[in-house]
Amino acid sequence: MSKIVVFGATGFTGRLTTEALLAAGAAPVLAARDATALAKLATELGGADTAVADVREPTSVRALLGRGDVLVTTVGPFLRYGRPALDAALAAGAHYLDSTGEGPFIRTVFEHHERARDSGIALLPAFGFDYVPGNLAAALALREAPDAVRADIGYFLDRPGTSGGTRASIAGMLFEEGFALRGGRVVAQRSGSRVRAFDVAGGKRSSVSIPGSEHLVLHRAHPGLREADVYLGLPEVAARGMQVTSLVASAAAGVAPVKRLALGALGRVVKGSTGGPGPRARARTRSHTVADVSDADGRLLASVTLTGGDPYDLTAAMLSWGARTALDGGLRETGALGPVEAFGLDALIAAAAAAGLTRSEAGAR
Repeated sequence: MSKIVVFGATGFTGRLTTEALLAAGAAPVLAARDATALAKLATELGGADTAVADVREPTSVRALLGRGDVLVTTVGPFLRYGRPALDAALAAGAHYLDSTGEGPFIRTVFEHHERARDSGIALLPAFGFDYVPGNLAAALALREAPDAVRADIGYFLDRPGTSGGTRASIAGMLFEEGFALRGGRVVAQRSGSRVRAFDVAGGKRSSVSIPGSEHLVLHRAHPGLREADVYLGLPEVAARGMQVTSLVASAAAGVAPVKRLALGALGRVVKGSTGGPGPRARARTRSHTVADVSDADGRLLASVTLTGGDPYDLTAAMLSWGARTALDGGLRETGALGPVEAFGLDALIAAAAAAGLTRSEAGAR
């Protein structure tokens, strides 16, 4: 019997995802590197199968999987620790979902599109708040304005709280090459190189550019789309500060010894596994994802805003749904895929709504 494996189950996002799977009636195998922590988690959740695996021993990760299984991995930062899980899924012939928000790692996953398709499996990176809402909002906007040639997608949070893993991912990503869609092609673009304002919940909010999965998949379904940018909402001072920081980090990344020293220092200062916001804090958090699509002259043709709750809860809910649907044969395609490609727009709309992500009236036309 094929199974769902949650790798990183004892971490913050891993536990939330495991809880979502159990609540939906699934029976995932819980995997992590610490046997004691795994046993404790299994007991707290009322019992579950467990397996010890560590990215420092790739064979232990490969041993988790058989053909037809579904691997959900939350072990990050993914640029540092993500590759063993990806390699294990490819070797085993198992479907793969992850919680990364790191654009350069997403691009690495997409480099294995042909191999995954030949194996009959799906690779679904960033299947959570990063970057399901943006893909969904953009698909809705492009359905309304199919002649649009440009898409701008922004992610915004009210009352945000972040986990240690999120902070480590953002810090490490500044030293990697970013990208964007230009002329219908994915090209290099420094993370943080652009600052833009969006209309969000009745007001203007600033944001800074980041690499996302939207750059890699939107033009596959909409060949007329020539340009796309993805943005992370930040106060203007912070957005400008990240712009400057990314310029310095980009210069440092070009000198290998300097990059190694900088990443080593970040690893000591910005710890990954430090937990995340508690239930009360998450209950107060609201998310907004905006997709604006425009013509060649910059005229706005359609705008869609999706509003939801806490990004960690949304990520857990979407990973749970995606894994269960993949296990039940609900995938429409194989290869390295975006969420709409994998499941279809209507199914994704329904799943997102069940996770609390719905179109706001302000964004409807």
